Amino acid sequence: MTATDPHPVLLPATARTDLSSRGPLETVRAYVALTKPRIIETLLVTTVPTMFLAARGLPPLWLVVATLVGGTLAAGSANTLNCYLDRDIDVVMHRTRNRPLVTGAVSPREALVFGLALGVLAVAFLWLVVNGLAASLALGAIAFYVLVYTMVLKRRTSQNIVWGGAAGCMQVLIGWAAVTGSLTWAPFVLFLVIFLWTPPHYWPLSMRFEDDYAAAGVPMLPVVATDVVVARRVVTYSWAMVLASLLLVPVAPTGPVYAVAAVVLGAVFLLEAHRLLGRANAGVVGAALRPMRLFHYSITYVSLLFVAVAVDPFVRF
Repeated sequence: MTATDPHPVLLPATARTDLSSRGPLETVRAYVALTKPRIIETLLVTTVPTMFLAARGLPPLWLVVATLVGGTLAAGSANTLNCYLDRDIDVVMHRTRNRPLVTGAVSPREALVFGLALGVLAVAFLWLVVNGLAASLALGAIAFYVLVYTMVLKRRTSQNIVWGGAAGCMQVLIGWAAVTGSLTWAPFVLFLVIFLWTPPHYWPLSMRFEDDYAAAGVPMLPVVATDVVVARRVVTYSWAMVLASLLLVPVAPTGPVYAVAAVVLGAVFLLEAHRLLGRANAGVVGAALRPMRLFHYSITYVSLLFVAVAVDPFVRF
C-alpha cells in the first residue's frame, strides 16, 4: 500500500497474504471473488427469461450465450471496482473481511486494472457481437453503479440502496435490447419490478448486519432508523413491487402462467413482509426479528417470477 493511496486499508496481521507466494489457482479464485459471482448469478437469472419474452420463444442460442458473457463481464467489472473503492470499509465489516483486497490476496492496483479491463472488454464484446444498444446499456450500468452508487450515494444517504439498485435492473434492458435492438414498455416494467424489489430484498440483510454498517459509517436505513420504520418501508416497497409485477400482464402481454405466478409469489412475499412488520411492532429485536426469512425468500421470489416470464411465451391456452 502506498502513502498516496486514497483508501488505505490496515489489514489484520493474520489476514495479510504474501502476493508473491500466490499459486495460480489461488490467484484465479481471488480474482473471481472480486467479481462477486453470487450477485452476478442473481442478475443473470433475470436476463435469459427477458430474452425469451422479447423473442416470444427461443432466441438464437449464440445470442443468449453472447449476452450472458457480456453481462457477466460488465457486472464483474462493476463489482470489482466497487471492491476497490470500498476496501477501507470492507476491512471493518465482519461480512466482508474475507474479500481479496482485505486479505491482501489481490493488490489495489491489480484490482483496479482488472475491473477497468473487464469493463472495456464487456462493452467492446457486446458492441461487436450483440449490438450497440446493449453495449451502451452495459456501460451505463457500470458507470451508475461505480460513480453514482459507490462513490456518491452509499456513504451519504439512507436511500443509497434504493437508487443504487437501478444498476442491477439494467440486465433486463440489456437482455431485451440484445434480442430486439430496441426498448419497449415491457422491459421497463421488468426494470421497475427489480427496482422495487431491491429495497425489501436488501434492507432485511442490512438489518441482520446493522452493526457492521454502523461500524463502517455506512448509513444504511437500519442504521439510521428503527426496526419499525424499516419494516414499514419494506412493506411499502413490497406492495409496489407486486403491483408492478402485475402490470406486465397487459403490457407484455403475458398469459395465465405468468399471471398466476405473479399473484401467488407476490402474496407470499407480502405475507413475509407483513410478518416482519408485525414482529417489529411487537418489539421483537435482534435475531428473533428474523429479517433473513424475507431476504432468503426474496431470492426465491425473483428467481421463480422470472422462470414464469421464461415459460409464459411457450404456454398459451
